[in-house]
Amino acid sequence: MKYVERRLISELMKNSRRSDRDLAKVLGVSQPTISRTIKKLEKEGYIKEYTIVPDFGKLGYTLLGYTLVKQHQAGDEKVKEVKNETAKLDRGNPFAKITVVQGEGLGKDLLFASFYRDYSEFAEQMERIKRIPITDVNTIETFLVNISDPRNSRLLSMSKVAKHSLDLHKEEGNEPKKPLG
Repeated sequence: MKYVERRLISELMKNSRRSDRDLAKVLGVSQPTISRTIKKLEKEGYIKEYTIVPDFGKLGYTLLGYTLVKQHQAGDEKVKEVKNETAKLDRGNPFAKITVVQGEGLGKDLLFASFYRDYSEFAEQMERIKRIPITDVNTIETFLVNISDPRNSRLLSMSKVAKHSLDLHKEEGNEPKKPLG
């Protein structure tokens, strides 16, 4: 990936509402170059979506939950069955899921992150998770965040990731010879 492409993604992560003209000024390239590069990055899957980060409390959410689960070992057929069953459970799911991902850590292999309006919504989600056929219900652990707690410094932001992405690119020796913009 070229530095100008990485820098463009970084700028969009900080503020995806910026015009192509503004981005061109910041990056020191032409507006048509920005437009073409954005289309290319979208087509290649580097840009998956454009979004905002709202004040979740003002939208009516009070909790952010990170739930870790251990799943029982299952063969390919069982995994396919579980995916179908999970999709059924998910239809009409009233919770604002951020992500559901496989991984490893703390003796768990599945992570759910969701916003909830209140504790009863969270409890209902836990019941849904327990109904997933290969869930080991004895291993479910959750970290709940009161999103209105003033001690929270950064609930969700891409700005730091944007800067770090550029730093990684520089560490790989991919920084341009002359500065952009």
